[in-house]
Amino acid sequence: MAAAVAPPLCTWLVAACLSAACGAGEKEKQRRRGGVGLFGSSRRPGSGRSGGARSGMAMSVALHPERGVVENKKTDVKQRRVVVTGMGVVTPLGHDPDEFYNNLLQGISGISEIEAFDCSHYPTRIAGEIKSFSTDGWVAPKLAKRMDKFMQYLIMAGKKALENAGITEEIMNELEKSRCGVLIGSAMGGMKVFSDAIEALRVSYKKMNPFCVPFATTNMGSAILAMDLGWMGPNYSISTACATSNFCILNAANHIRKGEADVMLCGGSDAPIIPIGLGGFVACRALSQRNSDPAKASRPWDVDRDGFVMGEGSGVLVLEELEHAKQRGAEIYAEFLGGSFTCDAYHMTEPHPEGRGVILCIENALADSGVIKEDINYINAHATSTQMGDLKEFEALAPKSELNKVDDRPSARSCRWNRSRRCYTSWVHPNINLDNPEKNVDVSMLVGPQKERCDVKVALSNSFGFGGHNSSILFAPFK
Repeated sequence: MAAAVAPPLCTWLVAACLSAACGAGEKEKQRRRGGVGLFGSSRRPGSGRSGGARSGMAMSVALHPERGVVENKKTDVKQRRVVVTGMGVVTPLGHDPDEFYNNLLQGISGISEIEAFDCSHYPTRIAGEIKSFSTDGWVAPKLAKRMDKFMQYLIMAGKKALENAGITEEIMNELEKSRCGVLIGSAMGGMKVFSDAIEALRVSYKKMNPFCVPFATTNMGSAILAMDLGWMGPNYSISTACATSNFCILNAANHIRKGEADVMLCGGSDAPIIPIGLGGFVACRALSQRNSDPAKASRPWDVDRDGFVMGEGSGVLVLEELEHAKQRGAEIYAEFLGGSFTCDAYHMTEPHPEGRGVILCIENALADSGVIKEDINYINAHATSTQMGDLKEFEALAPKSELNKVDDRPSARSCRWNRSRRCYTSWVHPNINLDNPEKNVDVSMLVGPQKERCDVKVALSNSFGFGGHNSSILFAPFK
């Protein structure tokens, strides 16, 4: 079968969408109350022998007990099915799932000139910036003033996802809170809070935001949302650069699959468009400098690509155990099948030249999901408009898979609900800005410049982050 691939439009760090730098560094091969909450209304919603020269053997026995002993301690838990029942977004293309998705289908780019601060002296002056945003009705004003934007985005997207899932105040009060969790990650955390604290410290520590330390940590967004909801189940944050949201989604799903939770909010959030954030990425020569035509800046697999485009926002999914969702009459958007993580163990920013980590990650994800590669007819690729990353991923996918549709818009990567929407509607968004494809890229495998119908059987989503973090997760229409 033929395959199709599409390039990324706007590389939003919603899910921590960082990408490989265009030539950075030298190689390193050593590699949880329902209803109104505290922070705003949710109405929108062995041992061995020791001694002498044999101490090493004793340690070996202690660390490696007989396999039978370990297996006897395992809990025999029946694997439970996980489905997507809610979606929430805060993005440059809109703060409503339908608005966001429709803009994607129209091929609208979320990239524009940065307006939040004066960046006229930077070589890159464009980003996926959210121009209009209000926490009214979602986050208590007093806290909203002190929170970093990544937390504001996260809380709003999380509550929107619950609203989208039909989890009303009445249903919320009926949920077993100890079996509801939050796992929403961030690549960068509270950069603005931390940066402001440093500036305040130049005057006096007394001028510092008393919440600067907790509000700068990546885990605090999930923690605050859980406090607001009263959810006492699994709660933490993962930070693995571009791969953050995928890591969070798979781990959240695994809590449900193993019987540790019934409902999980998961996804990612970031807000790095501040001077230090822009400056840092400029310094590592990772960003596109196509300032004169922002909408054309992100162009994966195009010969004229010159780096990724940073961005901000949040994407959150409600994952739910199938029977739990059925019992409350939830609308099901898609089923989560499984996934995998691997590490390149090769370089901080460059992909492994032979794509070993990527290939292994996809193979493991297929095994975990119980599907074969021929079942996959849509791929949401990671490619972020960098010279090396784009081609290495394509090479890892194209020759070893017989797939129908592949695309790679960061908007989809960061806001994980979007894959589920594709399974639900059978429309896939177009690739834009792929005007002059690399000679090694088979354009017959690419989604075209217009939206396309695709009867999605199984969708694969890849995300790869700085540090060689690889993640692949799979979704399918619910049957």
